[in-house]
Amino acid sequence: MKLKNSITTVLIFIIVGFYIVANYVPNFTWGGLDLQSQLLLVGKAPVSDGSYVGVFTGQWWRVLTVTLTHASWIHLGSNMLAFFQLGNIVERYYGRARYIVILLVSALASSLLALVLLPEYQTCVGASGMIFGLFGVMLVAGKRMGVDYRQVLGLIVLNLLITFAVPNIAWQAHIGGLIGGYLAAQLINLFNNPRPQRSTSW
Repeated sequence: MKLKNSITTVLIFIIVGFYIVANYVPNFTWGGLDLQSQLLLVGKAPVSDGSYVGVFTGQWWRVLTVTLTHASWIHLGSNMLAFFQLGNIVERYYGRARYIVILLVSALASSLLALVLLPEYQTCVGASGMIFGLFGVMLVAGKRMGVDYRQVLGLIVLNLLITFAVPNIAWQAHIGGLIGGYLAAQLINLFNNPRPQRSTSW
């Protein structure tokens, strides 16, 4: 698998593209709202016309599209760097199909725990929950991937400390993603133990 053809790399380009459109194409609207407002995670919140938006109003796409939103270039850059480093390792080990399942489960678990524990009107942005899912995978299979287990634990602890120490970070989403990735990897290993994938291109 070539890095330039990996799902991880493709997703990074997509996420960066959405950030650029959301922030530098102000006339791009959807349903009367700017792109970021239509993609971010929120349970239920009022908008200027008196109506409500959010997952609890039937906008279920937000549980996944939140991964396409970011608060700043620093937020985006740090997330994409971590995603590139972790994602390609996990993708090579599990293969594309199982990797996609891991990402989806991690993103869903992240969003669902945030929706349960946060006030319904509070908004969340970012792919951090999905990325924490990759940390969860490392807890399960990091040693078999050739990753130093102590280093993995150190990175998880460091990122959790940052999560709880820095204001305005939705720790609920991070913990949800971590749990989702861990459970997804355990289930995949239980029913279909992966073998390292050979390098291919597509």
